[in-house]
Amino acid sequence: MSVNGVIYLCGVHSIAFALFHAAFWRLFRWRTELARVGRPTRAIVQILNLRLIHVFLGIGIVCFVFPEELAGTPLGRALLLLMALFWVGRTIEQLVFLRIDHPLVHGLTAAFVLGAGLFALPLL
Repeated sequence: MSVNGVIYLCGVHSIAFALFHAAFWRLFRWRTELARVGRPTRAIVQILNLRLIHVFLGIGIVCFVFPEELAGTPLGRALLLLMALFWVGRTIEQLVFLRIDHPLVHGLTAAFVLGAGLFALPLL
């Protein structure tokens, strides 16, 4: 697969995570679940999730619009490295903080590892 093809897959991965995060309110029943925590915690969780959606959409768009620049410029390569490290860190955090032995959690962990690999691949 070409470098541009891998970067397009990075874009698909990022946009898929944006959509996944957009579904959090329903998936995790935040209307009732977050009502149990204090107002500042509820606000922070929702704000952080909205910012993640923003970042994932932005990265996805950049992957589709500027694949050559991501692969061929120092700034683009730095962004790819930052995203690869983001997914490595997210994988580690998953293993530390979400110790649930469930197939969906394992699938999510695999998706984080996939993201790290996809974003690192054009750097090799």
